[in-house]
Amino acid sequence: MKWITREHVKVDRVACPWLIKKFIDPQAEFIFVPTDQVTAEAEKQSATPYDTKGAELGHHGKECSFDAFVHKYGLDGDPALVLLAKIVNGADTDNSLWQQPEAAGLNAIAEGFRHLNYKDDHEQIAAEFIVYDALYAYCQAMVAQGKAEGAFRALRSACNQI
Repeated sequence: MKWITREHVKVDRVACPWLIKKFIDPQAEFIFVPTDQVTAEAEKQSATPYDTKGAELGHHGKECSFDAFVHKYGLDGDPALVLLAKIVNGADTDNSLWQQPEAAGLNAIAEGFRHLNYKDDHEQIAAEFIVYDALYAYCQAMVAQGKAEGAFRALRSACNQI
């Protein structure tokens, strides 16, 4: 299947391809185009648009595109993916929905990747997938330890009680 979004990827436009490849469509093909060309190119190439204005798999209210994928494809039964979605949401938005502490770190890492001068978005997402692999492993470990909200939220809550 072909998936299309805006060029110059950052958090959501890297996290979504990672999610698609890992859980939805291992053979996925990604297309990155200027914002004003997404709709026309989606029709021309029979591609599913995501993380672009008006897309079903886009931002809705305070939820980001990653959230839309998790809901649409029934992935919210995996507590580690739910935690990862909260981190991605916080890094991609104003973080007011979940106030997920890890989000600031992911946002900084994503910004750093933008400054590494990859030749194109395909090369950049390939390099960044390891970050999402690591974050998912972290989320799995947190869930296994009974910390479904993440280690840092639990730590912050404990500190606030002192």
